[in-house]
Amino acid sequence: MATVDLKQWPVGQDLPPLSKVVTRVQIARYAGASGDFNPIHVDDEFARMVGLGGVIAHGLLTMGIASQAVSEWAGSPLAVKKLKVRFSGMVRPGDTVTIHGRINSTNGNEFTLDVWADTQTGEQVLTKGVAIVVL
Repeated sequence: MATVDLKQWPVGQDLPPLSKVVTRVQIARYAGASGDFNPIHVDDEFARMVGLGGVIAHGLLTMGIASQAVSEWAGSPLAVKKLKVRFSGMVRPGDTVTIHGRINSTNGNEFTLDVWADTQTGEQVLTKGVAIVVL
């Protein structure tokens, strides 16, 4: 994805979406990196036993994809000063997660972005996201 010059985009402008397919390997790597080996993320049998129908991705993995999108829009991860979201749905291996953003306000070099994410089925998995970017 190309970097977006936020200074050239007006308030209310939607930013280019970023889509990523979440894989079992990515989930396993995230478990290792985070130390979160909760069986709902790594053990299909256990996840089915507790009614999830199979493993689900870590919420913070999905948030990491959102962080990547905001960093790319801003041109640098160092420009992202804040990112918060509400987790509203489950992401499963094979899902395509698409991160969306909209410029909410500007104040000099500071931009506030609305951020949300959905899957290929249209299910929202991140809502009420806010990112603060300083260029």
